[in-house]
Amino acid sequence: MTLTAKRGLILGAITLAAAALMVMSTGPALMAAVHAMRGDGVLDDLLAASAILNIALVLFSWRLYAGLKTEGERRRSAEERVSYLTRQDALTGLLNRHSFLAEAGAVLRKSARRGRQVAMLLLDLDHFKTVNDVNGHEIGDATLKLVADLVRLNAPDGAVIARLGADEFGIMFSFDAERPDMADALAERLVSEMSARLEVAGAAIHTGASVGIARTDAGCESIEKLLRRADIAMFASKNAGRNRYHWFDLSMERELNMRNAIEAGMRDGIPLGQFVPYYEQQVDLASGKLHGFEMLARWEHPTRGLIPPDIFIPIAEETGMIADLSMSVMRQAFEEAKNWDPSLTLSVNIAPSQLKDPWFAHKVIKLLVETGFPANRLEIEITESALIENMGVAQSIVGSLKNQGIRIALDDFGTGYSSLSNLRALPFDRVKIDRSFVTSLATNSESNAIVNAITRLSDSLGLPVTAEGVETPEIEARLRTMGCYQGQGWHFGKPMDVGQVRAMLAERNLLPVRRLGAPAGERVRELRRSA
Repeated sequence: MTLTAKRGLILGAITLAAAALMVMSTGPALMAAVHAMRGDGVLDDLLAASAILNIALVLFSWRLYAGLKTEGERRRSAEERVSYLTRQDALTGLLNRHSFLAEAGAVLRKSARRGRQVAMLLLDLDHFKTVNDVNGHEIGDATLKLVADLVRLNAPDGAVIARLGADEFGIMFSFDAERPDMADALAERLVSEMSARLEVAGAAIHTGASVGIARTDAGCESIEKLLRRADIAMFASKNAGRNRYHWFDLSMERELNMRNAIEAGMRDGIPLGQFVPYYEQQVDLASGKLHGFEMLARWEHPTRGLIPPDIFIPIAEETGMIADLSMSVMRQAFEEAKNWDPSLTLSVNIAPSQLKDPWFAHKVIKLLVETGFPANRLEIEITESALIENMGVAQSIVGSLKNQGIRIALDDFGTGYSSLSNLRALPFDRVKIDRSFVTSLATNSESNAIVNAITRLSDSLGLPVTAEGVETPEIEARLRTMGCYQGQGWHFGKPMDVGQVRAMLAERNLLPVRRLGAPAGERVRELRRSA
C-alpha cells in the first residue's frame, strides 16, 4: 500500500469518527436549542460549542480527504504516464527496446513449451538520413510514424513490434515449424511497401528497407542471440545493395567476426607501420622505358603474412581509417622515392572520402615538405565516382595541389561515370583507362571500341593516356597501335616491395650511388640480399 493510500485511509477514519462525534454531540444540542426556542428550556453554551467544533472538524476532515483523493488521482495518472513512457516509444507508440526484449523473451519461452518456432525480423530504413537532411526532422518523424503504421498493418496477429533505434524496427512472432514462408512473405511485403513512394505531409519520400531474419534453432535459444543474428542478416542486406531481405546463416557470423578482427588489427597496425607501400611499374609503351610507379598499399601482418588491399581497403573506408592509412603509406613512399632517379614519377590513388576533407591538399603538401619529395614528381589519381560526390570540394583541392606543381590524373575513366564535363571541370594531366576494359581488349569488341574511343578523345584534348591491366604482349601491342602513352600491369611485373624496387633500379642505374667507390655489381648484390 502506498503512502498516499495510507494517508487516505487515516483521514477517512478521522472523518468518520468526527461525523460520529458530531451526531452524538449535536443531537442533545439540537434538542436543547429546540426547547430553548419554545421557552421551556435553557441552551447549554458548552454543548453548543462542542457541536459547532464537531461540525467544523467534519468539514475540515472531508476537505482534506477530498484534496488527498484528487492528489492521489493525479499521482496515479502520472505513474501510469511514466509507466507508458518506460514501455513505449513516444513517437510511434510501439514498444521500446527494453520492453521488446522482455515481451519477446516471454513469447520465446511460451513458444518453446508449445513446440513452435519463433522468427525475428529487423527492418532498417535505407537512406533515412537523407530524408531528414532534405525534408527536415518534422517530415522525418512523420515518416517514422507512417512506417510504424505499415509495420503494424502487415505484422501477423500476436506479433511483438518495437522501434529499436532511430530508424530500426523489430518484429517477433511464433509460427508453425512447417510454415517458415510466413517470414518470407512478411519480409517481401515490408520491402515492397517501403520501396514505394511514400506521401508524408505533402512530401514525396523515397526510401527503402533492408531486412534481416533469424529463427530459433538448436544454436539460437535466447532472445539476445536471436536479435544478434537478425542484426547480422540485416547488415548482409545492406551490404548486398539494400532494399532486400536475407535470412541469417552461420557464414555471415564468421564473416562479421573476421571483419571485426581485421578492423581491430588495422587500428593497431597503422601506428605500428604494418601497412607499407608496394610499387607497380608504369612503362612508356613506345620506348619500353620505365616512367615511374604507382604506389599500392599492402598489409604486412605479423601472423597472417601479406594481406591484399581488397581485404582491408573497404573496411578502412567504412571506418574512416583510410586517411591515416593513406598518409602513413604515402610518407614511407615519399621517403623512399626521393632517392630514385629524378626522371621517375610516383602515382598515388586517393580514396573518395579523402576528397571530402578540405585540408587534404594542405596535408599532402606538408608531407612533401617534411620528406623532401619533389612535388613535380607526384601524380595524384582521382576516381570519377569521387568527383560526382564532391565536385565543389574536389575543384578546390585540385587547384591547391596544381599550384604546387603536383599533377592530377583521372582514374578509372570509362567505368560508368564518364562525362566530357568531368574532363573540362578540372585541369587533368592524364587519363587512366580502367583495367576492366584493358584485360578484355583482345577478346571483347566492345572493350576494344571503348579503349579506342577514350584514346582518341584524350589525344584530341592533349591528355596522355595510361592503360591499367596490361597482362599480355598482345594487349601491349594493341594499345601501342591505338596510341596509348603508358601501360601498367603484370606483363611488366607484379607489384614490388621496397627491396625489389631498389635492386631493379640499381641494375638500371636509376638509383643514386650511396657508397662512393663501391663497384656497381657489388651494390646490386647487396640490394638483392636486402630484398
